[in-house]
Amino acid sequence: MALHFTRGEFDARMAKTIAAMEAAGLDGLLMFRQESMFWLTGYDTFGFCFFQCLYLGSDGRLVLLTRAPDLRQAQNTSIIEDIRIWVDRDGATPADDLRDVLADVGAGGKRLGVEYDAYGLNARNGKRLDAALDGFARLEDASELVSLLRLVKSPAELDYVRRAGELADDALREAHRLTGPGVDEGVILAAMQGAVFKGGGDYPGNEFIIGSGGDALLVRYATGRKTLAAQDQLTLEFAGAYRHYHACLMRTIPVGPVPDHQAHMFNACAEALEACKAALRPGRPIGEVFDAHARVMDANGLRHARLNACGYSLGAVFAPIWMDYPMFYHGNPVEAQPGMVYFLHMILLDSDAQLAMTLGETVIVTDGAPERLSSMPLELVAK
Repeated sequence: MALHFTRGEFDARMAKTIAAMEAAGLDGLLMFRQESMFWLTGYDTFGFCFFQCLYLGSDGRLVLLTRAPDLRQAQNTSIIEDIRIWVDRDGATPADDLRDVLADVGAGGKRLGVEYDAYGLNARNGKRLDAALDGFARLEDASELVSLLRLVKSPAELDYVRRAGELADDALREAHRLTGPGVDEGVILAAMQGAVFKGGGDYPGNEFIIGSGGDALLVRYATGRKTLAAQDQLTLEFAGAYRHYHACLMRTIPVGPVPDHQAHMFNACAEALEACKAALRPGRPIGEVFDAHARVMDANGLRHARLNACGYSLGAVFAPIWMDYPMFYHGNPVEAQPGMVYFLHMILLDSDAQLAMTLGETVIVTDGAPERLSSMPLELVAK
């Protein structure tokens, strides 16, 4: 089997999950989040785009219901032994198949938690699930149960996170090497992603973000490529990914002479990033991190250009996005703990001036100052 953790690591995660289920008064958990399945068992697939469910009983019993293409995927990548297949056919009703599986394991009449907030359980399938289990079991939303357990990474997980950070640095070096007038964005993008693959990394949870000119003010991937002009700006937001664990970086690289206003924007981003890291301490609510970001940006006259969030948790996540729970925004009460991993992104988008500036990196929460995962200097690099 292609397991990336020891059986002891999986056993410890299973024990934590069962304890959390018991604390919530649940007899079983129906998992539809691929992140939960990977963390708990090692099961690695993009087959969650179809109906599939991993059941965990309070007695420790695991049963996976999936399609035939994922049978060997589960056998080769996970500790799951009981794998059931629902058959592709016209009028297939996998939710009914799941009810039969649950009846077989004695879950009828029990209180079951459901990961309703999951890309693997769309609205249609959610309605079918509720209909199939109506009167069979008592269902309640338990979407965050495993997600909360995944927040604090184990030492083995942090090893993968640190490797992801090294791969992100490799990608940034390629961006700095290639960026300049007359260079096609696609050449830069190919080299950055190639550096991750060459280092043994994975596809990230979403596309690398790249944009020049006016598109440097976008913070989403959009199709189409440009060639950099003699006076330009290039915004990059990307991740090193290793065993699905992510470490992100974000930079805006000016091309040509740097406008004074854009240099001011960079200085504000650098100051805000340091303020955020000073606020990211164990036992303190992570909403304070956003407040530190906002104070610096606003004091620099950039309230109009900042966003309403400045980062989020990272971990082993799957498409369509690498963002994980929770996020830095005002009033978020989640308390920071050692072993949490966060991406801090300072983003300024001045639509009036048509200038962007970003600066971001991933850190691990420790007992003191956060641990940087990047060795790259936090300086303005212009080409």
